[in-house]
Amino acid sequence: QVQLVESGGGLVQPGGSLRLSCAASGFSLDFYAIGWFRQAPGKEREGVSYISNSDGRTLYADSVKGRFTISRDNAKNTVYLQMNSLKPEDTAVYYCAARWGVSWPTRDLYDYRGQGTQVTVSS
Repeated sequence: QVQLVESGGGLVQPGGSLRLSCAASGFSLDFYAIGWFRQAPGKEREGVSYISNSDGRTLYADSVKGRFTISRDNAKNTVYLQMNSLKPEDTAVYYCAARWGVSWPTRDLYDYRGQGTQVTVSS
């Protein structure tokens, strides 16, 4: 079955850390650019971070720059999002999406997208 599955979400206190995983099955992520997106209640889905398919280029939203780190392990067919110094405003459902080639996936342009994992930052 071809799919992306996110994991690693949960409840964490402000200032805490989580590492999200985006694991692919049924296809290889090697040739796909990957993006992490999030959607908070009542808000539109927004792009958080991206990683290219080959040269390791990364891109971050201003709101997470310096706190989040995206990485990929092609041997494990998995992309990670390390989230540090979490804030209540980071609370959202986090999704990963894959787009074949060199273009970043967008909110509406992707080849595969996972079902999401909930991240809640609260004391």
